[in-house]
Amino acid sequence: MQLIDGKAIAAQIKAELAEEVRQIVATGGKRPHLAAILVGHDGGSETYVASKVRTCEEVGFQSTLIRYEADVSEAELLAEVERLNHDDDIDGFIVQLPLPKHISEQKVIETIDYRKDVDGFHPVNVGRMAIGLPCFVSATPAGILELLKRYHIETSGKHCVVLGRSNIVGKPVANLLMQKAYPGDCTLTVCHSRTKDIKKYTRDADIIIAALGSPEFLKGDMVKEGAVVIDVGTTRVASAETKSGFKLKGDVAFDEVAPRCSFITPVPGGVGPMTIISLMRNTLLAGKKTIY
Repeated sequence: MQLIDGKAIAAQIKAELAEEVRQIVATGGKRPHLAAILVGHDGGSETYVASKVRTCEEVGFQSTLIRYEADVSEAELLAEVERLNHDDDIDGFIVQLPLPKHISEQKVIETIDYRKDVDGFHPVNVGRMAIGLPCFVSATPAGILELLKRYHIETSGKHCVVLGRSNIVGKPVANLLMQKAYPGDCTLTVCHSRTKDIKKYTRDADIIIAALGSPEFLKGDMVKEGAVVIDVGTTRVASAETKSGFKLKGDVAFDEVAPRCSFITPVPGGVGPMTIISLMRNTLLAGKKTIY
């Protein structure tokens, strides 16, 4: 069993991005600029956005954080999105999800200029991804593919089972892995909360992407010998062992599953670090104007 070290791969890519930014600036080019809109004070969102801002500094990007209280109106938020759409100094921006219930997340996503949509959620980017055209690919699926590539994991002709059908992970990663590319050329099965006898599918899988958000759902008896397991889950579970009072748990019962695997990602330290670094890569592409 080999552990897939997302932290180490993210550090490599961070160094590569920082060097590219250094060269761009040294030759008179514009420093990439990422903006983030944060609504309210959700703990997970606060942590995630702070990490994005810190990573921007580390790779040499300019970053701007725009904060609103949770009672901001939808109209005011959409007006800020439109302002950023027309700000030539901002190369890419994100609106951190989830948003308060009175604001339509889909309306916000569709208002973002797809050429600045470095989260890869706009229907134009999703549609282009689906037919294999250049686009901004959402960060977690992009990070998963990068891990498979950097560990030289064979995907062609392999049976890949994706657990989960969210718009953020499940659907896009399934779409990417079935395309004519590397990583790709997989035979895909997507399982979800309405799938009967999920074990029947997972036991036949060469590669399992677990993205259900259900702690330790995938057990040892659900995985065949030699499988590759990518754990996307990050659920906070109460714990008396930590200062914070919680631990991050993946969708995989790691101690049971790991001995059966050829490769597996841990939680934390697997897919998580790749998500932020993939967002940075999208921002660099936005700044270089190489996609749109």
